[in-house]
Amino acid sequence: MNTRVIVAVIVLAMCAACQPPPVDYKARGAELLAPFKTNLKSALVKGMESGPVEAISVCSVEARQISAALSVDGVVMGRSSHRLRNLENAAPEWLAPVLRSFAGGSSDLSPVALSIDGGRMGYVEPIMVQPMCLVCHGEALQPEVAAKIAESYPDDRATGFKAGDFRGVFWVEFPER
Repeated sequence: MNTRVIVAVIVLAMCAACQPPPVDYKARGAELLAPFKTNLKSALVKGMESGPVEAISVCSVEARQISAALSVDGVVMGRSSHRLRNLENAAPEWLAPVLRSFAGGSSDLSPVALSIDGGRMGYVEPIMVQPMCLVCHGEALQPEVAAKIAESYPDDRATGFKAGDFRGVFWVEFPER
């Protein structure tokens, strides 16, 4: 009987050792989101080389194409804001409380991972206004930039920012492992 107990303990210990390590969902979310952020920034920098009016088109068209190309194998990603320019970037329901917290002046704008419905995880990172962003999102826009924004986004609420302001979020939704 002692031998059976010892064997059972050894088998249980071996099974416990075979369990996969817990998933770091913040790290996984950041990993999934990294190419979207990198590709979007590259596209915006390239667009700015042709002028800020071209960069507006990049944000409008290429950002969606980049996120769609990277949204594969159950992964969905995008960006959103409390002050939208493009209504197609409205926050998914699960993201709304995080977005409200960040926009409400929370002193903690650290990336967040959270469990959402259907065995999925969500990961959110804040977007802070960089000096380059002020050309299209700042307080004083060039007339041709203001005209292009008004033409493309009649309900725009994404101007009036200063460098360092909270602008919105990058987000990714992915299956739990």
